[in-house]
Amino acid sequence: MANKWNSLDAEEAAFKAEVQQIQAWWQTDRQKDIKRPYSAESIAALRNIGTKTVYPSSAQGLKLWHMLQEHNAKGTYELTYGTTDPLIAKELIASMRTVYVSGGLAGYAQALFPGDDHADYPADLVPSIVRRIFNMQLFQDQRQHQIRMRVPKAEREHLECIDYLAPIVADADMGFGTLTGCMKLARNFVEAGVAMVHIDDLALGLKKFTNGEGRTIVPTSEYLTRLTAVRMTFDIMGVDTMLLCRCDSDHAEFITSVADSRDHAYVLGATKDVAPFAQVITEAHRQGKDYTTSKAEWKAAAGLKTFDEAVRDAAATKERYQAYLEKLGGRVDVALRERQALATEVLGRPVVFDWELPRTPLGQYMWQWSLRAVVDRCLVAAPLGDLSWSRQDKQAMQDFHTAIRAVFPNRLFAFGFTGAYDFGTGGYTVEEMDSSAFHTELAKMGVVWQFQPVWAAQGPSLYARQSAADFVCGGMGYYNREVAGPAIAAVPKGRNGHPASARSGTLADAFFDVAAGRDICWRG
Repeated sequence: MANKWNSLDAEEAAFKAEVQQIQAWWQTDRQKDIKRPYSAESIAALRNIGTKTVYPSSAQGLKLWHMLQEHNAKGTYELTYGTTDPLIAKELIASMRTVYVSGGLAGYAQALFPGDDHADYPADLVPSIVRRIFNMQLFQDQRQHQIRMRVPKAEREHLECIDYLAPIVADADMGFGTLTGCMKLARNFVEAGVAMVHIDDLALGLKKFTNGEGRTIVPTSEYLTRLTAVRMTFDIMGVDTMLLCRCDSDHAEFITSVADSRDHAYVLGATKDVAPFAQVITEAHRQGKDYTTSKAEWKAAAGLKTFDEAVRDAAATKERYQAYLEKLGGRVDVALRERQALATEVLGRPVVFDWELPRTPLGQYMWQWSLRAVVDRCLVAAPLGDLSWSRQDKQAMQDFHTAIRAVFPNRLFAFGFTGAYDFGTGGYTVEEMDSSAFHTELAKMGVVWQFQPVWAAQGPSLYARQSAADFVCGGMGYYNREVAGPAIAAVPKGRNGHPASARSGTLADAFFDVAAGRDICWRG
């Protein structure tokens, strides 16, 4: 058996050199603000030392990072659409500098068995879409380059010169399971050419909707494990791929576990002696009663509150409740048992509170979402990522960004304008939405990357339906006049009037020429 190293000294020297390289990399402008819970030695021990793989994902991530940093400095923003189709992505790049791939859209349009936004598609589906779009980008860039190199320098200014290598941002949903599942998914994305991924804190297998009743999150510790697994994978692979922290505790109704004391302040408990919620709902279903009504009735009967709310209501005076809060000392990680002990000390008696009674038939605990809960979670997640996911409602967005930037002054944010969101009820006026200043005002808060994730489920669908109806009525006359004609006219032209993109043949023609020994480059 051949030894990899000639000696133990050679192995040790290679390991120490790798550690030094990692430490130096972590001090670059791109990496220095990221806080890792592990050492450079641990990452070096997990690398394939002696075999260096260069991933385009790293260059694309660095490209996106510089782009967003520039926007932040200027108070401007990047605006883009979401798509899963390489051909559509090609057309978007003519106007937009980034491309987004939505998990919900992928599951709806690209999965073998389509579905709603449940994150129930195969774990490699979105990376495979990213790979196809990135390969398309490489192809178009190669095609364009060989066309330009066929003509004199002076004539190239008349030819198409699009930056087809637009950074791709992709949805990693909740990481598809365990720590190793997150690692494999992150590796798959890097190998596909992604520039940035976002990963959220929703519960795997319990995602019902993007917005609505039943949103279930995981404990803070589990979310941090997901983020750490992705960051660790990027470090092992040595890439500058970006990570967007998406905290979906906004409007969450349930949490899977109370394992993390940082979540205890927001878990709801019963303050009255009632039957368990799971038992009541099971019986209501057996009797044919409406679920929503039965749930509301049970909540009212149970006197559902957070523990601090229960202390407030049990305290005889505001002064006693204030004394309890002072003992908490403003800490967000005080466990329920300690809160109970402090409340008993201040009030002289135990406070009735049972967070087991509200548990659902699937075992989730009930959760009281608030902006403070969202901010708390985003603050502990921020050091592991490069951007944070913004809020939706206008006032909540302003308060959220103020709170995050009070701790991280240069924090960058992303904001997705989901197709189902009602901006009117969110505090935005029609005039405000129509104003060119709308996106700029968001950018001033650090929202440098803004996008409409499911445009491909609305825009092309609308155009395709209308075009199909027009084609049936007008036939090829309509098609030549309204589709083919404008498409041909839109192709960039060279100085002699020939279509620039078709000049001197396709990329395949170039391959054939070079294989036959013919020089395809202009020689002046």
